[in-house]
Amino acid sequence: MSGDLSHVPVVDIAPLFGDDLRAKAATAAALGEAARGLGFVYVIGHGVPEPLFEALLAAAKDFFGQPIERKMQVYIGKSRNHRGYVPEGEEVFAGGGKDAKEAFDLSRDLAADDPDYLAGNPLIGPNQWPDLPGFSQAVAAYYEATFALGRVLMGGFAMALGEAADLFEPVLTKPPSQLRLIHYPYNPQAEDKPGIGAHTDYECFTLLRSTAPGLEVMNSAGVWIEAPPVPGAYVVNIGDMLELWTNGQFIATSHRVRRLKEERYSFPLFFAVDYATPIAPIARFVQPDQPIRPGLVAGEHLYAQTVQTFTYLRQRLERGELALPEASVGLSSFGQQAKHGVAAPTS
Repeated sequence: MSGDLSHVPVVDIAPLFGDDLRAKAATAAALGEAARGLGFVYVIGHGVPEPLFEALLAAAKDFFGQPIERKMQVYIGKSRNHRGYVPEGEEVFAGGGKDAKEAFDLSRDLAADDPDYLAGNPLIGPNQWPDLPGFSQAVAAYYEATFALGRVLMGGFAMALGEAADLFEPVLTKPPSQLRLIHYPYNPQAEDKPGIGAHTDYECFTLLRSTAPGLEVMNSAGVWIEAPPVPGAYVVNIGDMLELWTNGQFIATSHRVRRLKEERYSFPLFFAVDYATPIAPIARFVQPDQPIRPGLVAGEHLYAQTVQTFTYLRQRLERGELALPEASVGLSSFGQQAKHGVAAPTS
């Protein structure tokens, strides 16, 4: 499977939930083939009930349909751990302008007395929920089901690497795996305006459901191809951490959102490992013709990339109120975008 594919492959992962070892191995191999090629794959047979997605979509519409004053009551800049409402223009990716979207960000909802949160961890702790009936229940139910799916996929990717399916389980105790509710308003003037600028995702992989086209993926030739939603399927794409663990065999595929005339809702869950997890290439992927890449700490990488993307955090950085972790890398340091640059040719 070449990274120059003109379409996103489809993999039925139902065997990963069963006991047929041969079927599991074949499914893991298909996931690995996709990860080594385009880095994007449609996943079906995942078992997440469709009513959970429908309830999430209804909750998102209720929240984003409120006046801006109500939404700003839970502005992300009011939180200590990067949770809450993200107004349009808050995010700026490498080489791009302000994104034409709004969002609501959350993660695993830990107690306010969680010791890591109290110690100042910038990405874990309680969510900042709006005062909206049924919202937190619908969103949390979808989060838990999709995160559970992510654990299964993590096992499939481990098998694809020739490792035991439970390789990553010890570092999945309290990860800062973020779910975003994203709304792209209808805008007839936005024909060639980025909704989200070109970037890779910072975590291990992303599980995405969306309601309309607009997502584009960069292949290994530097050409953008479309990845429209498939009913009932998740789009899964490889992130920075799996690229590093495999020393570049898996590719963190650059992607963007464009052509946003119609209203669009998008729900990515960014599947991460525990904050303090050290990530370095697995020994079997270090070869004479493929030198070892520098390692990083999972949460520090995620936090550094987040600080460089969000306006409120960059302002705090400029005022000296926070600092980037040591050995932080710049935006767009992984994936096809790092090879071709944000101005790569488009399809």
